Amino acid sequence: MSETMVNVLLQNWDYAMEQEDWAPPLKDALAGVDDVQALWKPEGKAANSIWETVNHLLYYKERLLRKFKGLPQLSSAENNDDTFTVAESGPDAWAKAVQHLREVHAELRAEIAKFGGGVFIREGERHAPGEEIMSLVLHDAYHTGQIVLVRKLQGSWPAQRHFG
Repeated sequence: MSETMVNVLLQNWDYAMEQEDWAPPLKDALAGVDDVQALWKPEGKAANSIWETVNHLLYYKERLLRKFKGLPQLSSAENNDDTFTVAESGPDAWAKAVQHLREVHAELRAEIAKFGGGVFIREGERHAPGEEIMSLVLHDAYHTGQIVLVRKLQGSWPAQRHFG
């Protein structure tokens, strides 16, 4: 049963970044986005750019990766809003941000694959590793939807998508 649970987690992890399921994965939501589009924001103070959202996703993925690897955490953000910060801009910085997101996602996948029977055991923690993984999958899905909406608002999302 534990192997089945890890496989379910891995499948959902793949849906978040790589594989089309009932919603586009992050790789598709980010495909073809240039640095100008990534920085664009719709009117209104509550809106985040695609780049800000990518940095937010990366922040939480890096935190979980460091936890799973037993590494010290990087300095914490003052609040959740601070995780949406873009420190540098330009085409190279944007490409680097997207690549880093993909790399950390892949590293986390490798860590998830190592879990066995204890994936849903809390062992003194507030949440079991499996709960944290599924929470991040849902977090990715939520923010992928926001990225798609921003792309629709800016006119960079295809009118018709073909997926398989």
